[in-house]
Amino acid sequence: MADQSEYDVVVLGAGPVGQTVADRSRAAGLTVALVERELVGGECSYWACIPSKAMLRPVAALGDAQRVDGARQAVTGQLDPAGVFGRRDHYTTDWNDSTQAAWVAGIGADLIRGHGRLEGPRRVAVETPDNQIVVLSARQAVVLCTGSRALLPDIPGIAEARPWTNRSATDSHTVPRRLAVVGGGAVGVEMATAWRSLGADVTLISRTPSLLPMMEPFVGPMVEKGLKDAGIDVRNGVSVSEMRRPDDDGPVTVRTDDGSTVSADEVLVAIGRQPLTDDIGLETVGLLPGSWLDVDDSCTVREIDGDWLYAIGDVNRRALLTHEGKYQARVVGNVIAARAADRPLDTNAWGPHQATADRYAVPQVIFTGPEVGSVGLTAEQAERSGRRIRVVDVDMARVPGALLWADGYEGQARMVVDLDGEYLLGVTFVGPGIAELLHSATVAVAARVPIERLWHAVPSFPTISEVWLRLLEAYRG
Repeated sequence: MADQSEYDVVVLGAGPVGQTVADRSRAAGLTVALVERELVGGECSYWACIPSKAMLRPVAALGDAQRVDGARQAVTGQLDPAGVFGRRDHYTTDWNDSTQAAWVAGIGADLIRGHGRLEGPRRVAVETPDNQIVVLSARQAVVLCTGSRALLPDIPGIAEARPWTNRSATDSHTVPRRLAVVGGGAVGVEMATAWRSLGADVTLISRTPSLLPMMEPFVGPMVEKGLKDAGIDVRNGVSVSEMRRPDDDGPVTVRTDDGSTVSADEVLVAIGRQPLTDDIGLETVGLLPGSWLDVDDSCTVREIDGDWLYAIGDVNRRALLTHEGKYQARVVGNVIAARAADRPLDTNAWGPHQATADRYAVPQVIFTGPEVGSVGLTAEQAERSGRRIRVVDVDMARVPGALLWADGYEGQARMVVDLDGEYLLGVTFVGPGIAELLHSATVAVAARVPIERLWHAVPSFPTISEVWLRLLEAYRG
């Protein structure tokens, strides 16, 4: 039996991205149905950003204390796994989404629980938990915010090995004695950091010659040193060729292409993501199931006529980060409201209807020891784009505020300058305590603040932010 309802906007996926576009659409006076097949709050709230950072914050707090004489003497033990897990469970609300569901009701949107699939243009069929079908019609827009899942490679024995993905790595309550982590990207290095601090013997296997290969070339070696200092066995430049777990409750053997093996109680595979678009009815509108969705800067799906289908967050592959998905959602909320009112779109870069930052000013923090923060283009990316640039590097140990933050501070800062425009294209920091420093760089890059004006942004003494003064001095040279 099918029930049918009509809304201005139908949103598939009630994670932070879907919630944001629903909120913006409601603020414009539009009616909204928000469809969710799992927990309201999505991957970020329960298996990614929130639980992982809740687990990593105690690691950073302990590390900060251990780097300061007078404080390190007060630190007499190791992290308490039960305490860390309890803190994480608190911030994931024990995987109960009632609070977030209440928020959806509070903004005046209708929450439809079930698996939503497109059923032709502007129509979504939702299979509810009680096996009913609810058909939703969208007068203005359907917005796809279904996110992504962990990519599992086709490796012999991987099914038998039953590997962890990011989900098991962030919701488990038992510390494995030995953990093998496959993947040298952000999830791999963060989870290696967390589980090593909780007491696991960790081996990190990365097929790339350096960790975090998409970042500036000095980042990977500095993070690798931090991991090794923590007791993690880092193996770069090797690929996993086979996994075996012959006994259900027994260890996993991971074999690599250099002929070596790693024995572990659990193995985490963190080599990338794939879009959750294989079972959302894309074929009913002429799109390929399981594909990443190609969008323009208004996040409108390019291959669909009529400007009614949008794809935001992970599914469009522009920037697989929660904060960028929410940024896109704010833009799409503006776009839907303008089109609903028959107002023209502002298609200029950095306008209210263009997700320009996705191409020029994406920020990211990696919560390892040391922390990594970056925004904008790397030097290599800037050079490939044909720009005339200058790269400025500063040893952060030259910054008095950094030395006061941590005895023997080790860190590196880089800014990439567009020589024709005299503004910043990218900034990267590596070092303890730099996470909250990154937004200053994001503002400078997104606003294209001229170098001459940056001289008048005076950093407070003695803070790590004085690195800006050192960078500008090195630029003037």
